[in-house]
Amino acid sequence: MSIGSISHAQNSIADRSKMKSIRVLLVDDHFLVRQGLRKYLSHYLDIELVGEATDGEEAVKLTDLLKPDVVVMDIHMPRMNGIEATESIMRKHPHLQIIGLSFYVGNGNREAFLDAGACLLLEKGTAHKYLPHAISQAVDKSHRCQLAQ
Repeated sequence: MSIGSISHAQNSIADRSKMKSIRVLLVDDHFLVRQGLRKYLSHYLDIELVGEATDGEEAVKLTDLLKPDVVVMDIHMPRMNGIEATESIMRKHPHLQIIGLSFYVGNGNREAFLDAGACLLLEKGTAHKYLPHAISQAVDKSHRCQLAQ
C-alpha cells in the first residue's frame, strides 16, 4: 500500500468519525436475532446501537430513556407486541422512525404496523439486504425510509 493510499484511508476514517451516528434501538424477543442484527449492524460506522429490548413494554421505556433516532422492532413479542408498542411510542414521539421486522408480513401485518405509525415493515428473512439502507433513509426527512420491495 502506498503512502497516498494510507493517507486517503486515514482521511476516510477521520471523515466517518466526524459523521453524526444514527442512534438505533433494537427490539426483538429472540436473543439470537438481536445478537445477529447487533453483529451485522456493527459493521456500519454511521449506525450506533444504543440499546436492546426484549418486548414492547421494555421498548417503550427504553425509547423514553435512550432517545433513539430509529427503532427496529419485531411484531410478535410477549407482554406487548410491536404494533401496540409502536402506537404507544408514536403518541409520545411522533417524529421517531420505527422499522418493523416480521417473518410474516402478510395477513394484515404490514397494514397494521404502518397504521400504528411505523414507516416500513421488512421480512426477517431478507431484512439484511435492506435494513442498513432503511435505517439511513429513516433519518433522511426526504425519504421517510420507504423502500420498494
